[in-house]
Amino acid sequence: MSYWDTAIRCVEEVKGILLSGFHEEKIIEHKGEVDLVTSVDKAVEEKVIDIITVEHPDHDIMAEESGLTKESKGDYLWIIDPLDGTTNYAHNFPHFSLSIGLEYKGEKVFGLVYQPIADELFIAEKGSGAFLNDRRITVSRVSQLSQSLLGTGFPYDRQRNAELYTTELKTLMEKAQGIRRPGVASLDLCYLACGRYDGFWERKLHPWDVAAGILIVKEAGGMVTNQTGADFHYSDELIIASNGLIHHEMLNILNKP
Repeated sequence: MSYWDTAIRCVEEVKGILLSGFHEEKIIEHKGEVDLVTSVDKAVEEKVIDIITVEHPDHDIMAEESGLTKESKGDYLWIIDPLDGTTNYAHNFPHFSLSIGLEYKGEKVFGLVYQPIADELFIAEKGSGAFLNDRRITVSRVSQLSQSLLGTGFPYDRQRNAELYTTELKTLMEKAQGIRRPGVASLDLCYLACGRYDGFWERKLHPWDVAAGILIVKEAGGMVTNQTGADFHYSDELIIASNGLIHHEMLNILNKP
């Protein structure tokens, strides 16, 4: 089975778990002061790992709750966030996703992000474009930051580093037409890819938050860099993504001391 088919099967197998769990009483644990995990995160992750392991036994898997499922030796690496937006989910806020990315020798080759409530499937394969429910998508053509809608998020250490994050927010708020903070980085990137946002920035994200979304943005014609303007790597603290037309304006603002 192709990795595309494998990812679609994962969606089909877990969307019922995500939807039924959303309407039921949730079993919630705390991984940190504000970082949550629910029984649904674990159930979805287990199901996705089982499917990939059976269909691609020589592939490696990195998932949010399990980490690397085995010592990494293969060329392929699946990167999974079973439930991006757990805090939203725990509070019955209907904005969350399943995110599945695939890398081959460190290069992103496939990405899928699924929002069950809206039944929106964002998907991209390297060199083949990006799609939303079988419709090809592209980034916006907004060329001025003053006319842009931006997305962002705040890291889990926001209680200790609030000054930095609020300073960035204030500065961009003064320059942009609007800013949204719905709390799901994978969907923020997809919303950029389909033109709902014109730019996005956030600090201290993990590979499973962005692995799929980065490829979807790039295949939709957007840019994804770090604070210096170089290609973003998981070790970078800050990710900046845009339609490309407002990227330098965002970089200049976020690079100011």
